[in-house]
Amino acid sequence: MKRFASANWQGTGKEGKGTVSSQSTVLNNTQYSFSSRFEDGIGTNPEELIAAAHAGCFTMKLSFVITGAGLTPGNIDTKCTITLDNGAITSSHLEVKASVPGLDAAKFAEMAADAKANCPISKLLNTDITMDAVLV
Repeated sequence: MKRFASANWQGTGKEGKGTVSSQSTVLNNTQYSFSSRFEDGIGTNPEELIAAAHAGCFTMKLSFVITGAGLTPGNIDTKCTITLDNGAITSSHLEVKASVPGLDAAKFAEMAADAKANCPISKLLNTDITMDAVLV
């Protein structure tokens, strides 16, 4: 399986503007710029897209891990925060809250750690990945 996305940039790094598009067209010439990346401008940015990818990938992997143990997740919510510091992505922090009938907190922590270590985006990222996982 291969998936693709593309980007176009016009102008200088600070004054220019760009768009990103994805194969699925969920992103279709979605704008990004210096201000959407480093300030509070309108549009997306690479770090936000990485955060979305990591949250989505981890959450799906956790669902597979839980289901593989014979349980059915009721709900899994994950927030991912990507930190960009001095031109480098220095960390990805996952905050997950899940409801899983019949699952105890210790086993949930083990399953969440498995998903964190083994989701494809975690494997891709060359950064510190931390997590707070709560069974609700």
